[in-house]
Amino acid sequence: MSFLLRALTWWNSQTINTQFWTWRNGTKVGEDSDGNVFYQTKDGKRRWVIYKGEAEASRVSPEWHGWLHHTWAEPPTKLPLPRKSWEEPHEPNMTGTPEAYHPDGSLYRAEPSARRDYDAWQPE
Repeated sequence: MSFLLRALTWWNSQTINTQFWTWRNGTKVGEDSDGNVFYQTKDGKRRWVIYKGEAEASRVSPEWHGWLHHTWAEPPTKLPLPRKSWEEPHEPNMTGTPEAYHPDGSLYRAEPSARRDYDAWQPE
């Protein structure tokens, strides 16, 4: 079953074709804290990521995102970005999950707050 899933789906890590291409042409550059592995071709022109688990682009941290898109030449393993004291750690997009952000007035909260800024129109 695992072989069939890898042959037919791309959203569960990598397909067999991607694994073969990576084995043949890729050079491992590094790995992030989530377990995603980053590769490039021997000449450095193509860069890609093999996700650990579901392929979700927002799981790539800003450091690796910049390297993937050729914003800077050196990967974060060789030249880490300076971090500011006010920066928070990277979080993937949680939309559609139980951890998604819901503001105070949202109906998705367990106890939504009462609306105080709206007066319904009443006919005279």
